[in-house]
Amino acid sequence: MNILVCVKQVPDTTEIKIDPVTNTLIRAGVPSIVNPFDGYALEAAARVKDKDPDTRIVAVSMGPEQAKAALKECLSIAADKAYLVSGRRFGGSDTLATSYILSRAVRKIEELEGIQFDAIFCGKQAIDGDTAQVGPEMAEHLGYPQVTCGLECRVTNEGLEVIREGENYNTRVAVSLPCVVTFTKPSWDPRYPSIKRRMAANRADIPVLCENDFPDMDDGRIGLKGSPTHVKRTFVPQRKTGGIKLEGEPGADLAKKLYKALNNAAVI
Repeated sequence: MNILVCVKQVPDTTEIKIDPVTNTLIRAGVPSIVNPFDGYALEAAARVKDKDPDTRIVAVSMGPEQAKAALKECLSIAADKAYLVSGRRFGGSDTLATSYILSRAVRKIEELEGIQFDAIFCGKQAIDGDTAQVGPEMAEHLGYPQVTCGLECRVTNEGLEVIREGENYNTRVAVSLPCVVTFTKPSWDPRYPSIKRRMAANRADIPVLCENDFPDMDDGRIGLKGSPTHVKRTFVPQRKTGGIKLEGEPGADLAKKLYKALNNAAVI
């Protein structure tokens, strides 16, 4: 079983800053982490490998040179190999352009590794964008069946069986290989890296796939030129402050105080 896990390095902060000119994230000076949902995807792949040690896990990320730190984190946890996709022409790509670039990267990595990926695992969404579009769009570019919002999966004779999170209840979905599965937060936490794997990951040389590695890539589908998403305006919502504190024992008297306060504020 060969699994490709797509990961993204995201800002480790709740204060997201946007460049007012390019409408892209300002990452300088902001600590970064592996996108948590991508961590769940990596753990799902690791659990497949727990049952089948011959499983090979390759991690890939698209971003600047600093994204190698996220890939080394993946190597320290479960990945066997990692690739970074990086280039100036890729900068400013929206989800459609990113998914196109990553779908081409899938084919390139298969060529370099001499394998075909049976499954591509992604996080449901990235916490810095929350669009949940890249995984499904990759499936469309590749022509693969897809399952979204996966909680866990297991390998069967026919392909994969995925437990999919639903609004009211979970469902069990069977999907043929090769496929794309996006993962959301399960009931368990991802594993921690071992000291041995951490040390090996720190020494690892991560290959970089740049523009020259994709001579047939359509320039009209990458970067800002290939991104049909246009941000009209960005702003940081103002947080309201103030309020009153009602004190007393729970019961009718406190309820009356609450009713009076809401009535005076013209809420009710």
